Amino acid sequence: MYFCRMIKIVILGAGNVATHMFKAFNATKTVSVVQWYNRNLKAIDKYKNKVDVIDDLSALTDADVYILAVSDDAIENLSEQLSFENKLVVHTSGSSSLYAVSKKQKRGVFYPLQTFSKSAAIDFKDVPICIESLKKEDLPILKQLAEALGSKFHKVNSDQRQALHLAAVFVNNFTNQLYRVAHEITESQGAEFDILKPLIKETANKIETLSPYLAQTGPAKRNDKKTIKRHLRQLENKHHKDIYNLLTESIKKTHGR
Repeated sequence: MYFCRMIKIVILGAGNVATHMFKAFNATKTVSVVQWYNRNLKAIDKYKNKVDVIDDLSALTDADVYILAVSDDAIENLSEQLSFENKLVVHTSGSSSLYAVSKKQKRGVFYPLQTFSKSAAIDFKDVPICIESLKKEDLPILKQLAEALGSKFHKVNSDQRQALHLAAVFVNNFTNQLYRVAHEITESQGAEFDILKPLIKETANKIETLSPYLAQTGPAKRNDKKTIKRHLRQLENKHHKDIYNLLTESIKKTHGR
């Protein structure tokens, strides 16, 4: 299936992913967002001059693809409520099964592997899209949607996608929590957290050319016992001590210390 005409899509949901997708697709020349649904109309009402906004599922219009950009828990129920059948309905979740979409539809996944905040601009050229479909013939249109955004697409299976999502929690959510712990540590002594930002950027940049294993540095890798003990004495917060010990032991085990 190859679409030479404009691809018509409907977005369902009003969270961070839905909002960024609407803005990005709305700016393309090959994709038309013909409708945007959310059960709370107030959340999307400000876009009513740009797209038809609705809060009634029975009023959904005809489209080539329906994108369920909703929470994982809502995918199955929402897709079951759709009154039509045999349409391409995709969700944007990294961890939910392809089969979360109702079996009465053509099922697929259009997962943008990135962190989204409504207040932070996103360039979709830097967002890899993981695509999956139950039927082979539905893949081309998902590829075209990714290309319309300027994104690189990756055809993955469910196990690979779920592994990527799990890994993303480690590299994004857990790492950000470590930034928060570091912020608390610097604040406790009146030091500026901003002084650490060049280090944060260099750490991220380093894995462009080195594997995480080879990029590892620090007292745990060196098994520098004096420094490790000093750090643990400095930490007054037990929670911070636990995190330090856990990660130190993990690094030591990885590097045979």
